[in-house]
Amino acid sequence: MQQHNGDDMEGSMESPNLEFEYGDTDNFTAELSELYSYTEEPEFSLNRDYFEEDFKNHVKGRRWKQLSMEEQRAYVMRLLDALEFTDRDKRLKVARAILYLAQGVFDECDTETDVLYWSRHNVFLLFDMGIFCALLELLSMEIDNNQACSSAVRKPAISLADSTELRVLLSTMYLMVETIRVEMEGDSPERKAARQAFKTELGSPLYNGEPFALLLFTMVTKFCSMNAPHFPMKKVLLLLWKTVLFTLGGFEEVQEMKVRMRERLNLPALPEDSIKVVRNMRAASPPASAMELIEQQQQQKRGRRSRRPLVKQDSLDTYNERDPFKNDDARDEEDDPEDVDSGIEGEVDPLDRDVIIQPPPPPPPLQPPTERVSFPKGLPWAPKVREKDIEHFLESSRNKFIGFTLGNDTETLVGLPRPIHESVKTLKLHKYVSIAEVQIKREDELQQCPMTMGEEEVEETPAEILYLGMLPSLSQYVIALLKLLLAAAPTSKAKTDSINILADVLPEEMPITVLQSMKLGIDVNRHKEIIVKAISALLLLLLKHFKLNHIYQFEYVAQHLVFANCIPLILKFFNQNIMSYISAKNSICALDFPHCVVHEMPELTAESLEAGDYNQFCWRNLFSCINLLRILNKITKWKHSRTMMLVVFKSAPILKRALKVKQAMMQLYVLKLLKIQTKYLGRQWRKSNMKTMSAIYQKVRHRLNDDWAYGNDIDARPWDFQAEECALRESIEKFNTRRYDKNQNSQFTPVDNCLQSVLGQRVDLPEDFQYSYEMWLEREVFSQPIQWEGLLQAQ
Repeated sequence: MQQHNGDDMEGSMESPNLEFEYGDTDNFTAELSELYSYTEEPEFSLNRDYFEEDFKNHVKGRRWKQLSMEEQRAYVMRLLDALEFTDRDKRLKVARAILYLAQGVFDECDTETDVLYWSRHNVFLLFDMGIFCALLELLSMEIDNNQACSSAVRKPAISLADSTELRVLLSTMYLMVETIRVEMEGDSPERKAARQAFKTELGSPLYNGEPFALLLFTMVTKFCSMNAPHFPMKKVLLLLWKTVLFTLGGFEEVQEMKVRMRERLNLPALPEDSIKVVRNMRAASPPASAMELIEQQQQQKRGRRSRRPLVKQDSLDTYNERDPFKNDDARDEEDDPEDVDSGIEGEVDPLDRDVIIQPPPPPPPLQPPTERVSFPKGLPWAPKVREKDIEHFLESSRNKFIGFTLGNDTETLVGLPRPIHESVKTLKLHKYVSIAEVQIKREDELQQCPMTMGEEEVEETPAEILYLGMLPSLSQYVIALLKLLLAAAPTSKAKTDSINILADVLPEEMPITVLQSMKLGIDVNRHKEIIVKAISALLLLLLKHFKLNHIYQFEYVAQHLVFANCIPLILKFFNQNIMSYISAKNSICALDFPHCVVHEMPELTAESLEAGDYNQFCWRNLFSCINLLRILNKITKWKHSRTMMLVVFKSAPILKRALKVKQAMMQLYVLKLLKIQTKYLGRQWRKSNMKTMSAIYQKVRHRLNDDWAYGNDIDARPWDFQAEECALRESIEKFNTRRYDKNQNSQFTPVDNCLQSVLGQRVDLPEDFQYSYEMWLEREVFSQPIQWEGLLQAQ
């Protein structure tokens, strides 16, 4: 996928499309294997030994698979009782035995399929017997274990051993959540009912009056405040992500909920299914190599037409952005240094320079047109127009032709020429009213007429319950997640004051051989990648669900993300050689679960570790990149102040480098981010990037009168950005106060003016009041002079 310096140019031009299918998660086996670090591998046999030891004492001469269902239930019940041991070590042994059952009693299995079958069977059995609630109680005890927290804070170096109990509990809970969450074709009605019951249970405020996700969020903030550095953060984040995914629903469920909500609000159906449109898109060709650019330039200087009949997409941009004859100082900083392998510096690679003097290779054969056409006809997206756009269009037209405006009136067309009538008709034909616009309008009415509109009926959806639970500490949760994302980003440098996210990957004894060091290095990189994957997916899910539930819930989370520097953080993440990040091979297949517990362990060598797997790309890294781009899109869309942040942080060259990744969905979200800032980047940038402009036109949805390509839009004028954010914040605070502050309506409470009913009300006095009653009478009544004349005059 990534062409190195000495590769021939043909290979660099024809990098293959990445066969990547975006979804809620990776395949089930990959999601299970990512739960465990490679340093945890010896613990698999430990779990088995504790189970076998206990099982042989209670079930003589038979194995787990040979027991009847009733016998298995009886044994699990015995384990459940044993979890209540006061002795910590005994309790840990029982928890390990339960984990071994959830892992699929692998010692009795011959194949990976067999392990997964028994894991699924056992997990449903454990859930049915109430193991999850028992584990939850133990987890709460471990979180509140101040002795473990204080000893971890004092330790100079934290290792796997400090989080043993937590890791066992979290692993079992993760296996239960993930296994029950994933539907299988052959699931019985009982299993379907169990799934629904578990989903409701996790999303309801059953655990100490709050959803289970809130407990995990508390663990994240406690870890980031340095009060519990031994918490195994990767496992916590994975479990938190899967819990939110299970209780709120994945991307396809969000789409279905959106369709149903539009029906309920009597809005027109969506013009297309965005998930299907994106899946059918084809990627654009990556930027051309340095050699092509030099050759093109030499041919242009000689005044000859290029020999190559087809110039690859983006090659023009690259050529304009790195003209060898331009002075470096004169070159615009936004221009993107598009080299094949150098990352950010923008120099032609020394080996590429050597290639330049060689004779050029023959031109590549013409591709058949079917290869390049993504869609049979037209553009992939139906254009959209907002009510505001029609109002702006009519305002400017009336000013031009009549000399005055009619405010928000979009119906009266008197005095306007015929072409304007046609334009308005076309705009109205593509008018799109979003759910958010309806919610904002409704909220304004509730704010203006609280008495007339009455109480709002708020549906108790899982998203609503989660938002209500997160609301008091939402800013802390957002900051903690971004801190972890920063610590796990490959571009971050290790600092002494940064949080240590490697507590659940570093072994007690550090490696002494080169092979052990290589293995640990791979493990650490993999660990960081999984953390990025979990956080990016979690944040995106929260934004999507809150946006659908109520736009101001989404805006509240988005604003906290912006204030916590999420925009520069994501841009910093992409300011690396993104091709090498996506093709990184930080995995050792032989050590992945369940492969490692079924097959004999091959001898690992430095060569086999360096070779890695044979995949074209790393699924989790590509998934993380797309998620981060989607988050950036969500928090900047329609926000001019945040779009200007993209411009100020010089995001254009960083984003353009990401277009090298030949994956349609990733390219789409990069192009969206480039589109919203083109009018701020200046004419020279647009002139130098015509191929990118063309790609935006082909792939991104059109807003009919959005003048994004030319910068003549009213919104491109100087803007009071601070006022925009303040106004939004004020609207959010009004919404949160009206809906969630129970004391705010005290001024509207009716007053009882009847003397008899007021005196007849029962007043609950404190128990100790009767002892001091006489003193109180003396002090407050008898010793206070009463001005009877004053009272009569006041009448």
